[in-house]
Amino acid sequence: METWELRPAVTALFSRARRRSVRVAVEQEYVVGASDGAVVPIGEVRRAAAASPAMPYLSFEPGGQLELSLPPARDPLRDLAVLTADLRRRLTGMTLRAIPVDPRLDVPLQLTSPRYLAMQRHFDRIGPAGRRMMRRTASTQICLDWWPGRAGLEQWRVLNLAAPFVAARFNHSERLATWLEVDPARTAFDARLLRGDDPIEAYAAFAAGATVFVDGPAGHLTTLFPPVRPRGTYLEVRFLDALPPDEAERAVAMLSDLMYDDVRRRDVLRRIPCTEGLWRAAADGVLDQDEVAAA
Repeated sequence: METWELRPAVTALFSRARRRSVRVAVEQEYVVGASDGAVVPIGEVRRAAAASPAMPYLSFEPGGQLELSLPPARDPLRDLAVLTADLRRRLTGMTLRAIPVDPRLDVPLQLTSPRYLAMQRHFDRIGPAGRRMMRRTASTQICLDWWPGRAGLEQWRVLNLAAPFVAARFNHSERLATWLEVDPARTAFDARLLRGDDPIEAYAAFAAGATVFVDGPAGHLTTLFPPVRPRGTYLEVRFLDALPPDEAERAVAMLSDLMYDDVRRRDVLRRIPCTEGLWRAAADGVLDQDEVAAA
């Protein structure tokens, strides 16, 4: 797919809000298992959760990981804790764990829509990391309001620049290494999204470099998995492990500080010039901890 074909759809992803707000939303993924460790069919989880107030926010990942995608709130982690507790009461005989990698090696593909089957075929041509990512990984995704004007451009840049340092502080599993191996052309764990002065052009070029396996520009854009995903009026942080509540609280505070404090954001932008090579160092656990603390 050519850059010019993708640019209108990419432009919509970079539309940004009309005014400043400081909301936070959390999308939490959980590994689901039976009490004996067996895989639980998605249909069984849905039936058990049918009457839960969490149901409107509940969805599933390809390996059966449960995801709670909550709306923006002043205290999203409190809401997450309440709904998670309710689900755990209802999912009798099952476990719901916020862990970044499912230790089971034989997790089947539970979502078998044409999109996921095409995605699996594509990743299989590259190596085994795609199946591990789809079926066995879980994350805490944090969504933050994206401002208009100069501040919004700074927000996009600072999240991408600080991301390896934030990942190094909070991630303690092989999940990030798996993502680096999945398909570099569609994950962009490098500096390509920060090249040039036009983030829309850079993102369209990134999208054009990824193999197409679904129909249409908008559909193709949903198959891209950068560490920070533009979502129109907000930015979605995707690089974190599935975090326990205390760690999630610290991550929300750090990311909110970077996004919503003008002085802090500009200070970080001055001190982090680029991310070339830093993602691999973060995944390998060798990113300089003094630099992590500074970021």
